[in-house]
Amino acid sequence: MTPMVIAGALFLVTHLGISSTGLRGVLVARIGEKAYLGLYSLLAFATLGLMIWLYGNLPRHEYLWLPDPQLNQLTKLIMPIAMILLLGGFLVKNPTAVGMEGALAAEGAAAELARGVNRITRHPLQWSIVLWAAVHVAANGDTVSVAFFGTFLILGLAGGALIDRKKAAKLGAAWAPFAAVTSNVPFAAIIGGRNRLVLRELIAPVVVGLAGYALVYWAHGWIAGVAIP
Repeated sequence: MTPMVIAGALFLVTHLGISSTGLRGVLVARIGEKAYLGLYSLLAFATLGLMIWLYGNLPRHEYLWLPDPQLNQLTKLIMPIAMILLLGGFLVKNPTAVGMEGALAAEGAAAELARGVNRITRHPLQWSIVLWAAVHVAANGDTVSVAFFGTFLILGLAGGALIDRKKAAKLGAAWAPFAAVTSNVPFAAIIGGRNRLVLRELIAPVVVGLAGYALVYWAHGWIAGVAIP
């Protein structure tokens, strides 16, 4: 478990400790934006690759809890939702994405962008990671899996808040209208009356997400080395 914890910590430091703190600005000032992005991508892929390699090779003999078939059923219920958020997020423009800040420049852009899955959360990618990681932590129970998927759970939960802080600082007044009609926590803006659920806008995300889930379900043995029972 210890090697996975160390690898996970390196992964989180790369993603959260560099890109979401003042260190990013220091590095960009020293080496330039392109060089920073290249270095950041290299470190991100290296630490992710290390985690994946360790997960495939470390023995999994220590369990915090034993796998339960009912938890596997929970995975089958939650993962379609995660896939709808993940793939549905690509069907709408989102100013929280890298390089998409300019989408807020036009007048009335906030209302236009707060559509589809963005109505549910302005961070559909982050919350898809949270759901994926949480159900896989629950379904496995061994210490290596808990450390592996727990790393992504922390990344998803912390990532949305840190992205919000970074966008607010970078975009200033342009960010406020979009933040006002959307929420980080799923459905919070809708429950708070700052947005509304429009079911017709979710037809395409649901269709694409369920198709993606069916593909992952079928290919899970090849992707993860374990077929879904």
